Amino acid sequence: MLSLIWCMVLFFMMVGWHIWGDQNLSTETYRTTPDKFMAKAQAVVDKYTVRTETDQNVPVVAPPPGSDVYMLGRLWSFWPILELEKGQSYRLHLTAMDYNHGFSLQPANINVQMVPGFEHVLTVTPNQSGTYSVVCNEYCGINHHTMVGRIYVK
Repeated sequence: MLSLIWCMVLFFMMVGWHIWGDQNLSTETYRTTPDKFMAKAQAVVDKYTVRTETDQNVPVVAPPPGSDVYMLGRLWSFWPILELEKGQSYRLHLTAMDYNHGFSLQPANINVQMVPGFEHVLTVTPNQSGTYSVVCNEYCGINHHTMVGRIYVK
């Protein structure tokens, strides 16, 4: 009986940690396909690209505050690079196009597992300017160590 009570206490504490704790992200998850997600991401890239970077000409997307922004992971890259405004909120949509990938935002220590066929949506409000690295923390093959993206906060 005592173990049942303790389990119930811990269960309700999990709810409290989620509501008042800073370590848990509230996310929405929807079914999608690579084609549907890519079409939405490409529309945002076409509309809000401000420049390209790297030798692969990765688009840098600077959407207006309050926008839906998209980032996808695929062997072995994140696409596109995002440029967000400090103190403004955005709805960040994430998916993996091929295999499971991790979305680890450093140094903010935000982690989301990106799963093919699912669109993960979280609301982000950057509170510090700088360059953030997006690192895949889910082993995805031989070039996993090269899978790094960027988010700029102005």
